[in-house]
Amino acid sequence: MDGKVCMITGANSGIGLSTAKGLAKLGATLILVCRNKEKGDKALREIQYETQNDKIDLLLADLSSQKSVRDLASSFKTKYDKLDVLINNAGTYCTKRTFTEDGIETTFAVNHLAYFLLSNLLLDDLKASSSSRIIIVSSGLERQGKINFDDLQCEKGYFFGYRAYSQSKLANILFTYELAHRLAGTRITVNCLHPGFVKTNLIRTRRLITFLLSPLQITPEKGAETSIYLASSAEVEGITGKYFASKKETKSSKGSYDESISKRLWEVSAELTKLELKE
Repeated sequence: MDGKVCMITGANSGIGLSTAKGLAKLGATLILVCRNKEKGDKALREIQYETQNDKIDLLLADLSSQKSVRDLASSFKTKYDKLDVLINNAGTYCTKRTFTEDGIETTFAVNHLAYFLLSNLLLDDLKASSSSRIIIVSSGLERQGKINFDDLQCEKGYFFGYRAYSQSKLANILFTYELAHRLAGTRITVNCLHPGFVKTNLIRTRRLITFLLSPLQITPEKGAETSIYLASSAEVEGITGKYFASKKETKSSKGSYDESISKRLWEVSAELTKLELKE
């Protein structure tokens, strides 16, 4: 990975931090995207200390804000002339329905629209690489998800955030397949993954749920293995539009392969982010 420039969102804790450490050990140049400067600086120092890799940068962004996502892309472009790997990892699970400054339900905004917007804004930088990869961290809960275009904001039932979260994770996979299709013939590959049920700070307010499920949880280090594999392995060079778990290609839910839904989701996402896209 020496000479490879890799951006990881949500890199100060959990799967993102473990992914960053793994890629740093392989010699990659890392851009950590974090919301909180103090936590981001702490993660940067920790990675440098543990890996002896000083090619690490920190960029701040609140991924719930479309302006912040655009500022992030602009900041990257002023400092770097290419991007080899983009790992859309940051995620949230809101147990209460809230809205962003853009008027969008927070889970959908952070877990899907931020991925959609950032990936598209950085396409030229990814194309500047001789071979680049976009990696999207989804979840096995996508199998419980449904894209309801009449209620993307989950006004008709939030169910402690479960419906919004599973919908966003299904959106991750639909976006992966659609983006891979649109980038066919380029040097950019796009793949997504299920990291497993990882012990992280994602669900902070439902401690009972976390406690009851704790025997099923794996460590962030284990959860990061597939992200690191997709970012670095020669085995997946040229492979695109696939879903992985435990470093192996597998099938996602039946609904995730519906091309009419993926195309419509793309159009709605472009409208919600006010993004003019090149066909």
